[in-house]
Amino acid sequence: MASGIFALLDDIAALLDDVAVMSKVAAKKTAGILGDDLAVNAEKASGFASSRELPVLWAISKGSLLNKIIILPIAFLLSAFSPMAIIVILVLGGLYLAYEGAEKIYEFFFPHHHDKITITDKTFTEEEILTIEKDKIKSAIITDFILSVEIVIIALGTVIEETLSKQIVVVSIIALLATVGVYGIVALIVRMDETGFKLIAMSTKENSITKSIGKILVQALPKVIKSLAIIGTIALILVAGGIFVHNIEYLHHLAPQLPAIIKEFGIGLLFGFITLGVVTFFKKIIKK
Repeated sequence: MASGIFALLDDIAALLDDVAVMSKVAAKKTAGILGDDLAVNAEKASGFASSRELPVLWAISKGSLLNKIIILPIAFLLSAFSPMAIIVILVLGGLYLAYEGAEKIYEFFFPHHHDKITITDKTFTEEEILTIEKDKIKSAIITDFILSVEIVIIALGTVIEETLSKQIVVVSIIALLATVGVYGIVALIVRMDETGFKLIAMSTKENSITKSIGKILVQALPKVIKSLAIIGTIALILVAGGIFVHNIEYLHHLAPQLPAIIKEFGIGLLFGFITLGVVTFFKKIIKK
């Protein structure tokens, strides 16, 4: 009896060791997309009133967790019974990401002539602010869904030869770490200014280190957010281009002499503007 228990514990320890090793490999494989996910979501989660930043971020985080709860079982089923469907879903998601990135670039060079809406504007009623917040949260969760699909599929690819139980454990760990890690860092970024103000208030001396750090944090936040907006747009296009290059055979072998990052960005940008043109065309038809 005792020997049976020890054998079971030994098997569990071996399984956990295997899972730890595979999780480490999967984390390395998904590191690039997680960096893109961070940049995109930090940009999406910014621009809210200070008192609403954490509630909004929490709402997006819950949406992200729900996304992964939906994606994981579907990914396991498709991997087992219809691998081609995964590629189709990835490419469609890539088109959406490319479209969103191209739209941001187009808007930068050819801004629409309308009044800019900022949800920090005190002239808005609470109901109007909440409506704008819901729209931004919905957009962030949709983008997160597509990025989550990519993260899950990449992680699944690293353990595709393993048993189903190991696949479930490893990919679920990566999915959970992606949500907690990414949105934890995003929360730290969007609260930089509040932390800075508190450090300044705590300081009793004019030239203290605490006060200097506080000023740096306050002054740095707008620059960080602006930088993340640019990085987030580039990330959308790079992720989309990576999806196309790795899942469309012709594009995978196209221009092998080009560095991967340039090739993926160029293809992502091309598909993005084609999709933008098609969407804009159909919008005009619908309006007419």
